[in-house]
Amino acid sequence: MLSSRCLPRATVRAPQAPRISRHFITRPSDQSRARAIPHPYAQRRQQRFVRSLVAVTALWGTATAWQWYNGERFLREVHAEEPPQEQPELNFEKPRRKPTSADENRTIISSQHLQVQKSWENPGVYAWGSNAGRVVAPDSNESFIKTPRRIRFFDAKPLRDIKLDKAFGAAIDERGDLLQWGTAFSKETTQPTPTLRGKNLTSLSISRDRIIALSKSGDVYSMPVSQQEQKTGPKPASTSWIPFWGSSNDISYRLRTPQNLGWSERVTQVSSGLEHALMLTSTGRVFSFASGTQDYPRKGQLGIPGLTWESRPAGAFDIPHEITTLKGFPIKHVATGDFHSLVSDAAGRAFGFGDNSSGQLGFDFNAEATFIDAPSLLPTQNLYAGTAQQASVTNVFAGGNTSFLAIEATKPVAGARDSTRVQADVWGFGFGLTGQLGNGRWTHNQASPTKLPAFSGLYEYDEPSSTVIPIRLAYMSIGAAHAAAVMDNVASVAVPASARRAASKLTPNDTNWGRDILFWGNNEFYQLGTGKRANAPTPTYIQPLDQAAETEREKHLSLFGEKREREMHRFQITPRNKVKVGGRTVEMEQRVECGRGCTAVFSAV
Repeated sequence: MLSSRCLPRATVRAPQAPRISRHFITRPSDQSRARAIPHPYAQRRQQRFVRSLVAVTALWGTATAWQWYNGERFLREVHAEEPPQEQPELNFEKPRRKPTSADENRTIISSQHLQVQKSWENPGVYAWGSNAGRVVAPDSNESFIKTPRRIRFFDAKPLRDIKLDKAFGAAIDERGDLLQWGTAFSKETTQPTPTLRGKNLTSLSISRDRIIALSKSGDVYSMPVSQQEQKTGPKPASTSWIPFWGSSNDISYRLRTPQNLGWSERVTQVSSGLEHALMLTSTGRVFSFASGTQDYPRKGQLGIPGLTWESRPAGAFDIPHEITTLKGFPIKHVATGDFHSLVSDAAGRAFGFGDNSSGQLGFDFNAEATFIDAPSLLPTQNLYAGTAQQASVTNVFAGGNTSFLAIEATKPVAGARDSTRVQADVWGFGFGLTGQLGNGRWTHNQASPTKLPAFSGLYEYDEPSSTVIPIRLAYMSIGAAHAAAVMDNVASVAVPASARRAASKLTPNDTNWGRDILFWGNNEFYQLGTGKRANAPTPTYIQPLDQAAETEREKHLSLFGEKREREMHRFQITPRNKVKVGGRTVEMEQRVECGRGCTAVFSAV
């Protein structure tokens, strides 16, 4: 008999049924069937389920006990074999090596300090671009020099000036002597060679086939580029203080100093295009003359109305002519492109004359008159119409078929408490198909001046004066199709260790700062120095000239525990300062020169 504990929950215990015979089974009624005892087959199924449940429970308990027993024994055995663990030793960061000098500390702080320091310690010339005439690398047969490379001949030799063409180069050394090199000068010469000596030259300008040099006394010399012509051409007789004593120069040249200069008046600036040159005197007068022998200027770039080869006065074809139209306007700056000219006066006005086929004079193109042969006033005030600002041209720059104006715009002071804010801007116009206008566009002809955002409306805080000052343009160098600009930003130039002047006023954190320099324009010959050949319509920075020094600096930083990503530094040009060169004190700076398809940066005195 099954216990009531095994019955289903809904089943109620029924009263005991009467004894029946084992041979007969009576069928209960439907009402009593629900209260009947389960069938024997159901009882057997329930019994099997109970036995299975008991067996599974017993096996689970046995397995658990076996696992517990063996796991404990295994752990006891393992821990018995392993030695006791010791506390790990803490590794502290090693102390960084401290700089041994103030200059070493400055090198760690600033890459600009390193660039300035290297330019003082290793003056010389870096050049890059077209090397077809063996100009930027006289000792190499490479067609292009893609990144700045030193011309070893000029190592430790400061220069007064340098000019580069794809076929020839010219420079003035520290003594004032002229040096020339390149295939147009001589195919046999592989390094710069002295030519015109003893004239105390200060600056240079080059045309298509001649060199125009200015001496410290104001004399202007015009000489051929070719060494052969210099040897075989007519040579003027030299005068001497000894009566009836004269000697002949060994270099053919022409003296082109104006004859009708006033007392103490002398030539202070010379600029040359492909066929013409302008001379500016100390009194603000301007003279022009033909600077080439291949073609006579015929596009009005001399500034003399009606002057042609047929109407020129008697005498040599390259005698100077005063531009009388500019009388009464004291000129301060002159600039020349290939076939056009720009000048600016002390009152802030600008004049242009010559070729205007690309709008390089700032006037609309006229198919019936592609050039203007008389100085014409540029309407610069219209550039600031509606701003209540007064525009004043501070400098002019030209090269190839492009022109640039540096303008300072000021607002009239309304009251005594108002401060005059000066806005320094740069405007460009002319041919810009390869990006040489620097305005971010590829413009074929740009007759209306456009502002260059990279050099306009910039300001910085000047700590000595505790005021905000405009960042002006220091100067531009315009090549045939590319250009470079140097900004006149505040440069905190610390005294180098070799000079020791005012060293007590400096702290180890005072570093040297260069000036910003940017390049743009045509890059067909890698003349931008970026290492790539793509033209750049927007002014851009390039890497430092001395990459070996920058790599050494990165290694130097690792010695001090400086863990940083490789920094990308830009080239900063060194401003003028007194330094020690070869045991003597020299006032020196770095300058940039954009030529025809090539570029140079040199140490200038």
